[in-house]
Amino acid sequence: MITLLQRVSEARVGVGGETIAQIERGILIFVGVQAEDDEPTAQSFIDRLLNYRIFADAEGKMNRSLIDIEGGLLLVPQFTLAANTRKGRRPSFTSAASPQHGNRIFDFMVDYARAAYDRVACGRFGADMQVHLVNDGPVTFILE
Repeated sequence: MITLLQRVSEARVGVGGETIAQIERGILIFVGVQAEDDEPTAQSFIDRLLNYRIFADAEGKMNRSLIDIEGGLLLVPQFTLAANTRKGRRPSFTSAASPQHGNRIFDFMVDYARAAYDRVACGRFGADMQVHLVNDGPVTFILE
């Protein structure tokens, strides 16, 4: 699994001109599911993301987690994160999960996140989404 984490002051996802998910201050996570990913992998990522310390404490150090600040978590499926871009002029998606497997793992991830935390929103798997965000910092991390 590959995730792109962005600390945001706000973010929203639109489909067909309608906003389907939004958060204020928190974390936007783009999720790339790979073929070998499973439920324990997804669970581990959610546990890590909820507790990842990227928000400033009183001294300005990244020492507070999403749970600490009671921020929003927005999960957005993005299979292109699993692309192999090492060579050539076209990405290869051989390591990406099949649509069925990717959807199952993403749905599990969302369900697990919602069971563990009450401020979770999500994009729609397989949809043509428009993602709007204000990156706070900017702070962006790739987690594998």
